Order: sequence, then C-alpha cells, then structure tokens
Amino acid sequence: MNLLLSRRRLLGGVASVVAAPALLTPALAQARRLPTPAQTEGPFYPLDLPDDTDFDLLRNGTATYAQGTPAWVEGVVTDTAGVPVRGAQVEIWQCDHQGHYHHPGDGGRADQAFQGFGRVAVDARGAYRFRTMRPVAYSSRTPHIHVKVKLGERAVLTTQLYVQGDPGNERDFLWRRLRSDAERAALTVPFVPGADGQHARFPIVLAL
Repeated sequence: MNLLLSRRRLLGGVASVVAAPALLTPALAQARRLPTPAQTEGPFYPLDLPDDTDFDLLRNGTATYAQGTPAWVEGVVTDTAGVPVRGAQVEIWQCDHQGHYHHPGDGGRADQAFQGFGRVAVDARGAYRFRTMRPVAYSSRTPHIHVKVKLGERAVLTTQLYVQGDPGNERDFLWRRLRSDAERAALTVPFVPGADGQHARFPIVLAL
C-alpha cells in the first residue's frame, strides 16, 4: 500500500510539472511586447551618407541649423521579452523645415546646414538619443521621421515615427495603412515641450 501511494504521489508530481508550462503560458504571452511595426523605407534614404553622421542633426560639420523646432528623439531598443538589444545601431533621416531631403531624387534642394541623417550605437541599456527638429509635413505626407535599426550590416527594422495629435495623420496613406490602434500607438508619439526643445520617446521592439 505504501508503495502504491508513493507511486501515485510521484505521478501526481510529474503531472503538476508537466501542467505548469500550460498554466504559465498566458502570463508569459501577456508579458511579451508588441514588435514595432515595419513600414516602407521610402524613396529618400541617402545614396551618399554625409561626412557628419552623428546624433546631432542640427549641426552639419561646422554649420548650425536654426530653422524649425528643436527636438530630442530617444528610446530603448529591446526584444519582445524586454531585453535590451546590445550592438544595435539606430539610424534616422528626415526632410528639412522646407520639406526637402538630402537626396538627388528631391532635386538637391535641402538646406546644407541640416544634417538630415544620423546614426548612433545603443548603449549597454539599449538606449539611443538624437537631437533633431520636430518633423514637418511635405506634399501629401504627414510629419514623420524615418527610422532604421541594424545589427551589423543587416537591417532588422525599417519604420516611420509620427507626431501624436497631428491633424495630417488621418489623411496620410501610410499612417492609415497601419492595421490596428495598437500599431498606430506604437509609431505615434507625443512631442513634449521642454527647456531644451521638445522631447519624444520612441521605444523600439524588435522581433528577433
């Protein structure tokens, strides 16, 4: 009898261990983060990178760009489990205050004082930061900043960042193409006034 009871207890323990992952799965799934939605690169990724490609798009070499509203764009790059992605590089590019890109397809009309493109490596916490200007609308597009994340030479995400509350969002064909409120919220962030310009936090979640 004792042997039978011991065997039943052992089997019951094994069953509990086997069942445990099924019980934990919903909680783990809930904890996972929505990957940042990808969007088109667009036609104006620089064909030739500027000599100055640092975090500060308001200074191109020795020239200072004084147009537009200065802004900081910053965030943390993680995977869907919330772990910082070390070794990632974040790139951004955008038009100047007059709506022109540093690209031959835009007629070479961009202000040379505006760097227009920046690239930074994330730190040990996965954090990145750029100094730029609040994006502006041009042609049929709502204000946006292009974002690309690379691991080595491999691009793992290309997307666009939008300004929360901008009236042009609802009319923008790429913003409307986002499939859900959650996807729109992931790419649409507030630009909050601060003492040193506006601030936008744009967390990036990679599906690696």
